Amino acid sequence: MRTICLLTLLLVYSCKRTEIEPAVASPDFYATLMDTTATYDSTLARQFGADALGMKTYVMAFLKRGPNRSQDSVEAARLQRAHLDNITRMANMGKLLVAGPFLDDDDVRGIYVFDVATVEEARALTETDPAIQSGRLVMELHPWYGPAALKCLSPLHKRIERK
Repeated sequence: MRTICLLTLLLVYSCKRTEIEPAVASPDFYATLMDTTATYDSTLARQFGADALGMKTYVMAFLKRGPNRSQDSVEAARLQRAHLDNITRMANMGKLLVAGPFLDDDDVRGIYVFDVATVEEARALTETDPAIQSGRLVMELHPWYGPAALKCLSPLHKRIERK
């Protein structure tokens, strides 16, 4: 539970800050993250849609190898580029909070976490993916209960991503 609290503090802090930080974070940044005396903020909880535990429901997707993987290397590369562009589009819409590949060579290729109310809404979003449309990937969708502050992960990531 302490780990979830620290992660939540990190995410909340990153969402509240809008100015660009210097290359080395100031000591107060780390002090804020490690502040175990922080108190409940009902306004922030409402903004995040948090329940009494600071959690909310999302939809988690497991991207799996699909039945149609016979594309030549050029077409496979085109589908991968279109897949990545679709990820960016869904993230920019605020619907996709987390996306990433698994690093092994298992049939489960990656995950998404959608900030949507229903599995059906997540399914509609996944059906816009060219890799899904081609059958190169398939999606397995599940309702998931996670930290409400998860939506701050993307703004925090932008602060540490070197382009």
